[in-house]
Amino acid sequence: MMGKIIRCAIYDRVSTDIQVQQGLSLDTQKELLTEYAKSHGYEIVDYYIDEGLTARKKLQNRKDFMRLLDDIKANKIDIVLVTKLDRWFRNVKDYHNTQAILEEHNCNWKTILEDYDTSTADGQLKINIMLAVAQNESDRTSERIKVVFEHKKRNQEHLNGPIPFGYKNVDKHLAKDEATKSITDDIFRYYFTCYSKRATIFYSLEKYGDRSPSKYQVDRMLTSEVYAGMRYGRPGYCEPYITPEQHEKILRICQSKTYPGTKVPYLFSQLVKCPHCGATMTGYTKRHTCKDGSRTEHKRYRCEKKLTKHTGPCISESVVEEYMLAHVYPELQHCIYEVKSLQQKAAKKKDSTYRIKAELDRLNILFQKGRITMEYYDEQYEKLEKTLEKERQDSKIITVESYRPIETKLNGNWRDVYERLDYSHKKTFWKSIIEEIYIDKDTHKICGFKFLL
Repeated sequence: MMGKIIRCAIYDRVSTDIQVQQGLSLDTQKELLTEYAKSHGYEIVDYYIDEGLTARKKLQNRKDFMRLLDDIKANKIDIVLVTKLDRWFRNVKDYHNTQAILEEHNCNWKTILEDYDTSTADGQLKINIMLAVAQNESDRTSERIKVVFEHKKRNQEHLNGPIPFGYKNVDKHLAKDEATKSITDDIFRYYFTCYSKRATIFYSLEKYGDRSPSKYQVDRMLTSEVYAGMRYGRPGYCEPYITPEQHEKILRICQSKTYPGTKVPYLFSQLVKCPHCGATMTGYTKRHTCKDGSRTEHKRYRCEKKLTKHTGPCISESVVEEYMLAHVYPELQHCIYEVKSLQQKAAKKKDSTYRIKAELDRLNILFQKGRITMEYYDEQYEKLEKTLEKERQDSKIITVESYRPIETKLNGNWRDVYERLDYSHKKTFWKSIIEEIYIDKDTHKICGFKFLL
């Protein structure tokens, strides 16, 4: 009578640094593990492969590891084969949590290039010691990498990843690429004429063809802080294509982006906010058949959660347009008047960001010299980063100059000019000066709006 066939799972993980340094590539591990399984008469159930992931990653982020656990819980596997312990775990806590699952479902594991025995107390102790050593080594490596990265950040060096379109790498720093500079400038110029990512992508692809960045590159260009000369929130990283204010404006527009279920254009899409839930109200067309058989159409706005979550307002586009035309210029003058006093106060406030930056540099030096612990370094660095960010936010006080572009658009006989615009350009006009339009929660009437600064 033949013995029970042992069902085997092969777990294969490699991080890029190990693959380069030790040659334990995925293919090498897979070959070794497969030969071992066949030589012992195991039935290979499946291969579970996590590529380019370090053992420091949370188990939940190792997709095939989680798939392996699911199959173990389903009692499909009798033994798991790995090459070495550190391919399996580098964390004592993860080991014990996973070991409990394996024991509950009568599943064993084995390293084919190392000798470990989980059936004895001495074997368990050896595993715990080796995992503790591996975890300590991993933590120390992480600390060294963190210090190196902080040094590179302070020196405004390009750390990793592909070079953004419109730039090139010059001595580890990003510089504008003359070959693509004009295309990049034109893409941003066009966006600020239409305030639409989608339209900008189509414009670039149609005008520049093979020379154009891909649609994914254009999408990233319009939201990446690099093009405003910043990285990790720090200015001066590289020569910018747009100002930080323009970058923030693009982000605010993109965050309010909604895609209605129709291709019909609406003047105030993305702008009108629901007073009950704060969501962006979407446009729809209400059709009505008159007594004489004729049909009329009226564009309106409503919240998608109307009737399901709350009884939200519906408001006609013509009502919104009439309100905005009547109130936009007087409100602009009021805002300019109000902000002048704040601008005077802001001029008297001293900039203390230089002191915080100096403290950050001092903290990095102390850590590099080993005079403070990793825990203290992380705690103090986080506090200083939050303080620095608060100082930066406080310094962004709106000034009269912030309203100049809007004031220019609303200069002279702007109403007459507006009436001569086609529907598409009217929509662009409102998107270029208005960020949000507010509805009163009780009366369901327009109660105000916010300028896009």
